[in-house]
Amino acid sequence: MHDLIMQEQFELEVLDRLNSGKFLMQLVFGGGTMLRLCHGLDRFSVDLDFWVIKDLGSGFHEDMRAYLANYYDIKDSAEKFYTILLELKSISYHRSLKLEIRKEVKNIHTEQVIAYSKYANTQVFLKAVSLSDMMESKLTAFLDRKEIRDVFDMEFLFRRGVPLDASVDKLREVLRLIDALPRKDYVVKLGSLLEKEQREYYSAENFKILKRALREKTETPT
Repeated sequence: MHDLIMQEQFELEVLDRLNSGKFLMQLVFGGGTMLRLCHGLDRFSVDLDFWVIKDLGSGFHEDMRAYLANYYDIKDSAEKFYTILLELKSISYHRSLKLEIRKEVKNIHTEQVIAYSKYANTQVFLKAVSLSDMMESKLTAFLDRKEIRDVFDMEFLFRRGVPLDASVDKLREVLRLIDALPRKDYVVKLGSLLEKEQREYYSAENFKILKRALREKTETPT
């Protein structure tokens, strides 16, 4: 758990650097780390994910890489057709941090939020993906990669009042896949990202709130 706390401090430090370098002006913060730092998601997340709402233009990757190299060891860096990837290492912390920027321009809703942590003094004002668009993204991601952390995020969003807006067939498949998750996913994959209280709750309850909502939306009326 100490490593995850340090990782979160590292994430905020990098966000603050990117903000100071004016790079966040062109990026939209998304993913599980955004949900944790900006909305209080009660699981840790170890990467920084960004979306864009307009073309970044040429040179963005190299400019950001050169800027971050002033503060961190760049363990990996690549510009692909759809993504920009960077992996940073700090001299003060043994784990690296991955950044992924999806270059495909998306028509998404955004909101201004503050990224913060109870474990750090830094706060960063930035643009983030709206919660409704995050729900859509998490539904799609879970169907694709079947990772339990996406289910955790969906239940968090649903408890925050974000609707499960998808076709009945899609929601039915999500429910089927949740029911098929092996016990070790709860204990190892998810448990390693939770603090003790949450770990015990989800080990016992297995997303009962989300599953009940999915059943209500997919059951055929009699």
